Amino acid sequence: QPVLESLIGIRHRLSALKKDRDSYAKPEVVLGLWSDTEKQIEKLCEMRSENIWNSDSRNRVNDVLDDVMSLLSLFFMTIGKTREIPAVYAQLVTVKQYLDQLVEMGVYTEALLIPTEGRLNDIESIIDMNADKPESTPAVTSLVRRKLAKCKETLAKLFANLHEVSPDLKPIQSQLVELRRQLSLLAGRACGFSDVDIQEIQKKLRTIDNTRVDGKFLAENGSIPAGQALVVGLLEQLFEETHDLMASTDSVSESLVPIAERLKEIKSRLERLSLTHRWTLRETDLHTFQLQLQEIEKLRVGGKFLDAEGQVPDGQALLNFLLRACYRLMSKMLSESVPVAEALMPVYNQLSTVRRCLLEVNKWGAPDSVRELYPYQMKLASIDNMRVNGTFYDEDGMIPEGQGLCVAILNECYDILYDLVSKVEDVASDGSDEDGE
Repeated sequence: QPVLESLIGIRHRLSALKKDRDSYAKPEVVLGLWSDTEKQIEKLCEMRSENIWNSDSRNRVNDVLDDVMSLLSLFFMTIGKTREIPAVYAQLVTVKQYLDQLVEMGVYTEALLIPTEGRLNDIESIIDMNADKPESTPAVTSLVRRKLAKCKETLAKLFANLHEVSPDLKPIQSQLVELRRQLSLLAGRACGFSDVDIQEIQKKLRTIDNTRVDGKFLAENGSIPAGQALVVGLLEQLFEETHDLMASTDSVSESLVPIAERLKEIKSRLERLSLTHRWTLRETDLHTFQLQLQEIEKLRVGGKFLDAEGQVPDGQALLNFLLRACYRLMSKMLSESVPVAEALMPVYNQLSTVRRCLLEVNKWGAPDSVRELYPYQMKLASIDNMRVNGTFYDEDGMIPEGQGLCVAILNECYDILYDLVSKVEDVASDGSDEDGE
């Protein structure tokens, strides 16, 4: 009980900190709350004989601890400490949810899994790098390692399923995955979709289905290649989903309308954030979406949304498409988080924009005169003047995370700028030499 009360208190303080949009999250406050959480985890570890993550002993304490860990993880990303153990927790939770969606949908390719594999390897290197540090807590390290192991286990199953498919069936599988992608795009359209849109995909599915002989896909030599169950299962699933989407073109079943509308709203907000997140997103904002999606997930029974009578109403495919799209967007935004504190993000974003513009100018050749480069020189000078003895400070006089990255981009911008100035001067010099001749 004391541990639960302490964790609830920490969660309240984190929630209040998340709602405060008038000031940047202060590293010392976040680190203080992290220290308090570590103490509670150690107490819980002692009480449960170091078996606090056993699913059999899971109770409300675990649920509150999950909330606290997710919020703290996002706050660590907000203050730029993305390469520390607490920061990877929220990423692992999101990756696991995304992989579970892939398992359920059964539609994926190696090209889709390889980036996730790379991300998990990166997370593992972060854990290994920090695990032996004196300040690390074994119980916390154990937690994230368990989360990582579950993600890698699910990923391994997905890869194993793909490897079961014979090279002779790979082209058919790729066609089906592409049709699944088209269905997903249709389901996510803000303006909706029509019967004709679905019928086009059904026509392509029937063409693929007609290549089967006695229900089997055959190789060129007439043999039955391995992987029939996976590919045929995928084909049948796509037929089922197209029928379900056809049924929902006019309207989703009344019992599912509130869920569909809520998912569409979440997806729309996540899409807007994905376009502007470098400028407007505080990583902790994603916690709200995470909780909403978890609430929706809990409404499913055996992977299906049921109505009041316990029946499976039309519209399942649409909801599953929307749910997966939301997880994919969240996963993408978390993976793009940079190790720069929130207080330094305006500087980082401005420098990134200047660099992008300078690279474009350089790509199309030198400008006509040095005068055209003055706006970039002035912008870099104004950013450089924000430094005190070569360091960027926040409004409280503290040194925020991300100094090295920002200074590196600033120096890179200067290098590109000087290179462009040299090109302009060389062109001008060559022109004057020709005039002299």
